[in-house]
Amino acid sequence: MAQLPARSTTILSVRRNGQVALGGDGQVTLGQVVAKADAVKIRRLAGGKVLTGFAGSAADAFALLERFEKRLGEFPDNTRRAVIELAKEWRTDRVLRRLEAMLAVADQNVSLIVSGAGDVIEPTDGIIGIGSGGPYAGSAAKALLQHSALDARQIVESALKIAGELCIYTNTNIRVETL
Repeated sequence: MAQLPARSTTILSVRRNGQVALGGDGQVTLGQVVAKADAVKIRRLAGGKVLTGFAGSAADAFALLERFEKRLGEFPDNTRRAVIELAKEWRTDRVLRRLEAMLAVADQNVSLIVSGAGDVIEPTDGIIGIGSGGPYAGSAAKALLQHSALDARQIVESALKIAGELCIYTNTNIRVETL
């Protein structure tokens, strides 16, 4: 029997007025079936000072989060450097190269997207949207930033709910963390 592709996740991060919020939905889809509705895809690392969310294979993401935590231990006050070191390791290690996941990382100063292709991207507007519903959530967040007075947490919650109404691989079981 062929393995069904796992599709899931919308991760969104927004910055506003000194606050950063990162949230994710809870849906995991196998083929055409919702396998889990309450998965937790966001984590606090570095004693709560760094927020991260993952999209893609959960096992791959956990392997990356473990390595990222080690990098944060090496560079405790430099999240950007820890992410860059993780991306270099991810890109050059023969085993890690096969991992299929993306990470969204945010601390008080920086928001970054990291992928297995070696990409480390800092969005100009501080909005990160990854996963199946990332483009929907990111678009909603952009509109809410421009046309509302909502804080970062409220924007993430609202935008993720919008994505959950549009993307079949996203639900409205949302968790959000803030710094």
